[in-house]
Amino acid sequence: MDFKAEIASIAAKAALECFPGAAVDEASLSGMLETPPDPAMGDFALPCFKLSKVLRKAPPQISDALAAKISSPLLSKVESVKGYLNFFVSPDMFARTVVEAALSRKDRFGSSDEGAGKTVVIDYSSINIAKRFHIGHLSTTMIGNALYNMYKFLGYHVVGVNHLGDWGTQFGKMIAAYKRWGDEETVRKGGVDEMVKLYVRFNTEAKSNPALEDEGRAWFKKIEDSDGEALKIFNWFKEVTLKDAERVYDMLGVKFDSYAGESFYIDKMQPVLDELKEKGLLVEDQGAQIVKLDEYGMPPAMFLRSDGATLYMTRDLAAVKYRHDTYDFAKCLYVVAYQQDLHFKQLFKVCELLGWDWAKGCEHVNFGMVSYEGQALSTREGHIVYLDELLTQAVEKAAEIIEEKSPSLENKDLVARQIGIGAVVFFTLFNGRIKDIDFSWERALNFDGETGPYVMYTHARLCSVLRKAGECDAQPDYSALSDPEAQAVLRLIESFPQQIALAVSKSEPSVITRFGCELAKAVNKFYYERRILDDDMGARAARLALTKAARQTIATALKLIGIAAPEKM
Repeated sequence: MDFKAEIASIAAKAALECFPGAAVDEASLSGMLETPPDPAMGDFALPCFKLSKVLRKAPPQISDALAAKISSPLLSKVESVKGYLNFFVSPDMFARTVVEAALSRKDRFGSSDEGAGKTVVIDYSSINIAKRFHIGHLSTTMIGNALYNMYKFLGYHVVGVNHLGDWGTQFGKMIAAYKRWGDEETVRKGGVDEMVKLYVRFNTEAKSNPALEDEGRAWFKKIEDSDGEALKIFNWFKEVTLKDAERVYDMLGVKFDSYAGESFYIDKMQPVLDELKEKGLLVEDQGAQIVKLDEYGMPPAMFLRSDGATLYMTRDLAAVKYRHDTYDFAKCLYVVAYQQDLHFKQLFKVCELLGWDWAKGCEHVNFGMVSYEGQALSTREGHIVYLDELLTQAVEKAAEIIEEKSPSLENKDLVARQIGIGAVVFFTLFNGRIKDIDFSWERALNFDGETGPYVMYTHARLCSVLRKAGECDAQPDYSALSDPEAQAVLRLIESFPQQIALAVSKSEPSVITRFGCELAKAVNKFYYERRILDDDMGARAARLALTKAARQTIATALKLIGIAAPEKM
């Protein structure tokens, strides 16, 4: 039951009886209904000052009149307080409706078909070829993965794109270094680490031997010209990098539908450049080709350098056109750090100036920076944290905690992996995405407070209660769920579909992460304050049903943000 819609309908009928001919309908009242901050003020509240102008009455007169008129088995009480009409849903009916809805839909509770027939393209992670996957990629990877899961849960067709950084002079330098000092066997064994060593050596030696720079540019020109040897080495470097990255993606449970990177769009840039010229948008400025955006408060967007070289902007314009033509997306999300805010504002404005109406579905999902234990990350200064090492360390730390607290736990290795990696992901997605993150082991792996292990442990505890209870065939007595603790859990479960919709509308996975924490807290309070395995079988059946619904909702919330829900911890 949509309680808000039902109450709006009840209030609309009462309003028409009290104020005949008034321009009041169910839809408008539904939009006015609020959820009071304190349950003592009701489950829903109608601020009647919003009706004052339409009905030409003072808010208290309106709320008093409506309160006297409304009577429904759905409501245990309706009261008028200083111009607010407060609705109290019958606890029994609320409990029955929420629990039965959750249990009937099982792990699809909260899902919808709103996205049926629509496609969303999500560009996330976007690792660089010949570089190791580090903690700085964690936010884009996990925000993108969570959004992928949530859109899919709402019925959309989702295309996850890993827009590889695989174009530029640095790849010519890589090949030059490999040809001078590398060999196939060493690179195969050393993987990305060996490629990084070669690149660092190239840049070091180029300081005393500038001719190396020309050599690097020459090899990149060969890549551009599709030279057989250059392409063979270049594609092999990509293969080695992706093989290394796949290990990390497997640990995180992340997959992509496309690995089309920058190099994929090289032959697709000329048509968009031609369109820019045809529409009079591309102008020359000191030899470079730009689109002026000063009247929109932005610097010009450069598409070709004076030497004819293309830029990120050129490739991104070709990419967004290709994505629309290929996938006919309703939305195209770019999960990229906030340092690129201007770049995407320029890109979307150029799309608009080209008359591409579909570009209004493009969105830059920006996020803050990541530091580690109070230190900023810097490749140049050698302070970098590689993601596979961080995740391995998290699993090891989780294993130590399990060994200390639950030495006899079965499947310890699997559970340690779930807890360790889940703790890292949860920590990454807990705060609003635009906030900077300072990763801390002490906070991430804490089993108390707003952490992944706390929510996962709550799920395992509920699983334990349900195993201990076994089957209960009694008819649930939902009046046993009228207490404040049970009602708090029910209100959160009932709000889950709205929380998912909110998270998607704001491109904000932290809505679900924080919801998981709130539900875990409410469930634990219920667990401590109420005897679930009551001697009264009707009460027991109702409390077990609520426990089942809460366990299921926590598991779904964790799954949406990319975290496992262990049944034993």
